Amino acid sequence: MDDKGSLSQLVLVLSTEVDQNHAEALANSLLERRLVACVSLYPVQSHYRWQGKLEKSSEVQLLIKTTPDRLDALLVAMNELHSYDTPELIHWRASASAAYGDWAVEAVASQGF
Repeated sequence: MDDKGSLSQLVLVLSTEVDQNHAEALANSLLERRLVACVSLYPVQSHYRWQGKLEKSSEVQLLIKTTPDRLDALLVAMNELHSYDTPELIHWRASASAAYGDWAVEAVASQGF
């Protein structure tokens, strides 16, 4: 594909985990299952209402990049693997350069099938 005019469609998923170790373990599991092309981790301070009380906590935010055809399987895996009972799972479609999109598709492609 020519990178000068073509765009690829990807899906971005935003989530948080309780700490760096949990975030890395989740990211590695998703990568091993070929559900995602990349997961970026960021330390954040979250403020929220939980069970009627105002809360704040240090968390690790995950910005997850995947393809539209892997989204449903990714959401199932996130609910299975996530340390929270109610994980943050916000997702939206995004356009990427053709070269990055091609790489992402290849990164999640099943091998040997």
